[in-house]
Amino acid sequence: MTLAVLDGGTFYHHDTIYGPRYRALFDRAIYVRDMAIRDLDGVNLLIVPDRINPDLLREHRGLLLTFLAAGKTLVVFGENEAETWAPGVAWTPRPTNFWWWLEADAQPPHRLLDPGHPLFQAVPFADTIWHFHGVLAPPAGARPLIEVPPEEDAAGGVLLYEDRVTTAGRMIVSTLDPFYHHGSGFMPATTRFLDGFLPWARQQAAG
Repeated sequence: MTLAVLDGGTFYHHDTIYGPRYRALFDRAIYVRDMAIRDLDGVNLLIVPDRINPDLLREHRGLLLTFLAAGKTLVVFGENEAETWAPGVAWTPRPTNFWWWLEADAQPPHRLLDPGHPLFQAVPFADTIWHFHGVLAPPAGARPLIEVPPEEDAAGGVLLYEDRVTTAGRMIVSTLDPFYHHGSGFMPATTRFLDGFLPWARQQAAG
């Protein structure tokens, strides 16, 4: 019944994890450099926030695989080079439009593929849209939730999916980076996203 989050040790991780807005939602914060298997005792859902040093995540790959093999849920956000340590993840870079959130007439290409997924009862689709840095190719049998189509020379792919087939556990994988932007104090959609996502994750951890 425990929701845990990795703390990457940066200012934006600290602001998001320990700030008053969300602190009560996390049962445990684990400093990634010191993570040990005992830290995951009793944890049902572990969040790997965006922009954690991927060298440290690769170092802890075996521990994370053990966590998944126990049937637990791992949430992986973007900019972590997840394709180098998380099972089944295939990522392709794509040019980033940093200004959609400031353009009143912007028309981001995001497509909601699975509006019936329970996540979207907590997180409105509009709150998943700010920008992205790459796209994912979900493993066969995974459940794609949001996609962007190919554009000119840029590959299309998925921004968010749920994978219950690659391991004995469950993975929710995204290229989105809400911890960085909320913790940096700009890009309001990321705060709205976390306002819905983190309580939902806490419910998921409780089973």
